[in-house]
Amino acid sequence: MQLPTGKLDAELLGALIARNKIKDDRVIIRPGIGRDVCAIRMGSTCLVAKTDPITFATDRIGWYVVQVNANDIATVGARPRWFLVTVLLPEGRTDLALVESIWDELREALDGIDCELCGGHTEITAGLERPILVGQMLGEVEEQRLIRKENIRPGDRVLLTKGVPVEGTAIMAREMGAELEGEFPAPLVARGRAFLDDPGISIVREALAACEAGEVHAMHDPTEGGLATALWELAEAAGCGLRVQKEQIPILEPGGTFCRHFGLDPLGTIASGALLICAPPQAAPGISAAIRQFGLKCVDVGEVLPAEEGVTLQQGGGVLPMPRFDQDEITRLFDSS
Repeated sequence: MQLPTGKLDAELLGALIARNKIKDDRVIIRPGIGRDVCAIRMGSTCLVAKTDPITFATDRIGWYVVQVNANDIATVGARPRWFLVTVLLPEGRTDLALVESIWDELREALDGIDCELCGGHTEITAGLERPILVGQMLGEVEEQRLIRKENIRPGDRVLLTKGVPVEGTAIMAREMGAELEGEFPAPLVARGRAFLDDPGISIVREALAACEAGEVHAMHDPTEGGLATALWELAEAAGCGLRVQKEQIPILEPGGTFCRHFGLDPLGTIASGALLICAPPQAAPGISAAIRQFGLKCVDVGEVLPAEEGVTLQQGGGVLPMPRFDQDEITRLFDSS
């Protein structure tokens, strides 16, 4: 049986992870659904590690790969410090201009977060249609300040920064711009392209600000599979239930318009740039206020419930199971192109 494009099915992935036995007790955040980093105790501090590829986007791919890896480091309260990257370039489609542009994008992104490029690998690879970059980000944090999803408690508020789908909007505008410009005003498409920087796909600043502003029990950044998948992952990692108010979720424009045009559900569209924060009710207002000081939205969208309540979406007077997406909605654009 051929598996579909996108993330592996959560049940299959869980079974594979269960085969992996870690003997080193210094590994204190271990593999699991919704656990996007590992943390290794190194004396009084923890080394936090993350790896993630960029496979959908081609425009500014070097900048992308730094941001998405740095984001996950920040969701556990750590600062991104050291970066390695594997650069796979398509045979017959790679010239000097492409190589230099990727390098310049990497340097721009790393300089922006005061992070070092420490190594990696590059090659021109047969069988690729577009460049693929795989990043490995390392960060550090004092162990007592490490944010662990196991600390979530029923009653915690669920905050969402910015809105969705930030990254999906940028991808649609950048990769499908010609089609969109045939249907919508050019300034609207240009606004979508600018989503990489404004509101931006980096969440490092707001994640670290949240940790300084109040008690944070967990953070998770919605990426592939969108906000809906991120909520399922968060619940799985924390062993909790979640109820989210659909009317409270900010659907950013022109992202919502572009999703309607392509027939995509914004809740299942790749959403790097947003950040989910779970915090006690008394801490949530201060955290929201700290993030709004950056000129960013931070909305209370729901609450943490006991695990038996499941992951649900409340709309009007009804409550339905949160939708699941076997693959990110954005992949439908590339599958059909």
